[in-house]
Amino acid sequence: MKKVILPLLLILAVGILAAVESAPSAVVGYVKYNCTAGNNMLALPMTSSYALASELGDAIGATTVGYFDSDSQLWTTIEAQPWGGWTDDFSVVNGQPLWVTVDAEVDFYSLGSLPATNPSYNLVAGNNVIMLPLNKSNLNLASLVGDDIGATTVGYFDASSQLWTTIEAQPWGGWTDDFSTSIGQPLWITSDVSGVWPTTRSLQNFKTSSK
Repeated sequence: MKKVILPLLLILAVGILAAVESAPSAVVGYVKYNCTAGNNMLALPMTSSYALASELGDAIGATTVGYFDSDSQLWTTIEAQPWGGWTDDFSVVNGQPLWVTVDAEVDFYSLGSLPATNPSYNLVAGNNVIMLPLNKSNLNLASLVGDDIGATTVGYFDASSQLWTTIEAQPWGGWTDDFSTSIGQPLWITSDVSGVWPTTRSLQNFKTSSK
């Protein structure tokens, strides 16, 4: 199956958006997300200048920006108003996967420095949405991600079909199907147990107060 994103991390200073330093946090690059007209999933793998969902929405001309709240098992979204502004707002953080709706095709670049620490996720027993961290390039198949997490389901949102594609862990071992995964890719994860993945450091919850 095709990848939903093609991440590009620039390391050589040729042209634009590149620099090499000894400290990882000083390396500048980007991850590119191709958004189609309609619904899309993207993430913020690089250290971002965006503090609010509305700022990202305005930058790409989105009509909706949202996140999946694993505690409530519901999507929380904000809507762009025709007279300007948004219905509500929430904070966005490094490593956060986001749902965006756009009226026209647009490329979104998560642009900035490499994060000093890659994010980890508080997974609940149930459904979760994560981003494959930049240091997990070895997990290049959904089954590998699922096995590493101990998940029962791994999926991605296919913007072309506007549908979720998932694979299921089988009780006798193995998976129903498989697809390629890439660093920076948002993924749907279902787990039978709660836990922190992939490190013991927990990224702040994506449940953020309205502003």
